[in-house]
Amino acid sequence: MTTSVWTTATSKIESNGHVIIFRYIRDFGKDFDRLDNPIRVIIAWKYDSETGMPGADVREWMDSTEDALKLAVEEDEFASLVLVSTGENLREWTYYARSGDEFMVRLNKALGGRPKVPVNIHIGEDSQWATFDEFRRRVRE
Repeated sequence: MTTSVWTTATSKIESNGHVIIFRYIRDFGKDFDRLDNPIRVIIAWKYDSETGMPGADVREWMDSTEDALKLAVEEDEFASLVLVSTGENLREWTYYARSGDEFMVRLNKALGGRPKVPVNIHIGEDSQWATFDEFRRRVRE
């Protein structure tokens, strides 16, 4: 199985000069099948910052949370992280998974025993990957 290729893009908010950084999969591995992951899971973490970007402590907490989730939901290809956006006091992770219920079981197991993370989780059916495809249409490469 070939590995997915990640890349980044940025967007600048003209009104305040803040930047949003997007990290996303540009090319999926050749054996990847979107139909295996019909459920979209968006994890949103709001934070306070003058610059719109998380401070070092919050960023490290976010990174360790992402690492814990990777081990819980991606190792057996149950879910795929496809997009991470950071800026304007919000980090969002967009996953596509086999099941929303099972994703939550794995998330709770992965984050159990750790400080409670201040996130909102939105789960919905998106078998056509419309959310991700709309993002990709708007990115200039």
